[in-house]
Amino acid sequence: MADKVVMVVSEGSFDKALMPLIIGTTAASMGMEVHVFYTFFGLKLLKKGVRPKLKGLMRPFTGMIQNKMKKLKVPGFDEMMQQSMDLGVNFYACSTSMALLGVKESELVDGVKVLGASAFVDIAAGSKASFFIG
Repeated sequence: MADKVVMVVSEGSFDKALMPLIIGTTAASMGMEVHVFYTFFGLKLLKKGVRPKLKGLMRPFTGMIQNKMKKLKVPGFDEMMQQSMDLGVNFYACSTSMALLGVKESELVDGVKVLGASAFVDIAAGSKASFFIG
């Protein structure tokens, strides 16, 4: 059985959007099983057509960072999300957060599974590494 990495994402800003994708693609490329659970405000990162931005005073610099990423040939959010899915990274939307925030399953990116917290805890049990991004 492959080593398992789990992550919980609770914020939806640009930097928080990229962290689980960078860690996830790296771990999956190393042959690890990867599970990412999006809850509360992180949930918006799983919505179709989302364009995450930096928070607060840093928001205007989002484009600058994206341009630098292009220059350095670092994939953007959409491309990284697709790479993650292609590598088998599992993405989960918190069912309770969806109900609280009025998010419908039809609004989510294809391939995202809806899961309750207890089911994710079962998946996370025995993981080799866990991260909380938020």
